[in-house]
Amino acid sequence: MKDLDTIAARWAGHTPALLDAKSRYAVLCPFVDEPEGPQLLLEVRSSDLRSHPGEVCFPGGQLEPGETETDCALRETREELGISAQHIRLLGMGDFICSVAGFTLQPVLGSITPETLAQVRPSPSEVSQIFTVPVSFFTQTPPEVYTYTLSTSGPEGFPYGAVGIGTDHLWVGGQVEVPVWRWQGHAIWGMTARIIRSLI
Repeated sequence: MKDLDTIAARWAGHTPALLDAKSRYAVLCPFVDEPEGPQLLLEVRSSDLRSHPGEVCFPGGQLEPGETETDCALRETREELGISAQHIRLLGMGDFICSVAGFTLQPVLGSITPETLAQVRPSPSEVSQIFTVPVSFFTQTPPEVYTYTLSTSGPEGFPYGAVGIGTDHLWVGGQVEVPVWRWQGHAIWGMTARIIRSLI
């Protein structure tokens, strides 16, 4: 009974998360409320960054201890673009991505006014430029879609006999789709494009 009480105490009030996820990320998907229709604000990562230099993305990053996904998205947007939370109208949460690399990515939807956009001051160490794309472009232009296959070979040295399967066991593979949109010299692809495809 005591052991079960310990288990109950450990899991009481636990918020379920993705099993074995190594880290959690969040991005803000900023819609600009333009008179001619909503636009999406995107940024180009600085070429000096260690990961994904020069790629198109939304403002965002890794959650810090104690942060919610919304907290993270708003903090990163302030750090990268100089837009404070009071100038962002939160619209909801998109579907999150579970990466085969062992992390989750949560899109947080928000909107800003054209006046706020005019005041954006990107951080040069993180952002080389910003641009907007009409939402109508994404709804009217199908992306190019490329697919790559995940490996179906088993791990080296796996104890097939001990677990009761043969070396001819069919490991579960899979495929990952990579959508690509091209907009005025920019390639919008990967997770950013997957989020946009989901939003529209």
